[in-house]
Amino acid sequence: MIIANELRIGNVINHQNNIWKVIKTEHVKPGKGGAFMQCELKNLNIGNKLNTRFRSDETIERMDFSENSVTFLYFDIDTAEFMDMETFEQISVNKNIIGDKIAFLKEEMVVKIAKAEDKIIDVILPENVVIEILETQPYMRGQTITASFKPATLVNGLVVQVPQFIEAGEIIIVKSETLEYVERAKK
Repeated sequence: MIIANELRIGNVINHQNNIWKVIKTEHVKPGKGGAFMQCELKNLNIGNKLNTRFRSDETIERMDFSENSVTFLYFDIDTAEFMDMETFEQISVNKNIIGDKIAFLKEEMVVKIAKAEDKIIDVILPENVVIEILETQPYMRGQTITASFKPATLVNGLVVQVPQFIEAGEIIIVKSETLEYVERAKK
């Protein structure tokens, strides 16, 4: 059990008889009334999100979970197949558990699988992934007065916001969790 003030991004909790992962937290102290934690939670069973408030002194059941490194092998109809590098056991993970991050999976990519109560709750990709830009608007001189961004379609079909000077065909680094542009990849 932990106090709501101790909630951090990435914590896994038991709330309303479901397993939730904390996506965002904000400590709010209004002028009137008690302080609270405003949290965005992701249900690790079905994938839906919930915005909720916890009183600062409220106790919450934090779930213990384990992570182990695995290598991505291939996609099946409804699952992604991984191999545990220690036991060489093949592990099937439902695509719904992986969510949008599935677009970043490549053969032989090393990721982590998180388990709580012997149930797979999440697939954790590396923090940054290297990927190529398939299509974006051309660079136009004079648009660099302000720090403006433009949409770019990646080779996996996802769209991210990139600076104006980035062009199609370039390889960039993207944060896998938030889909934010980090920088150009080093050649």
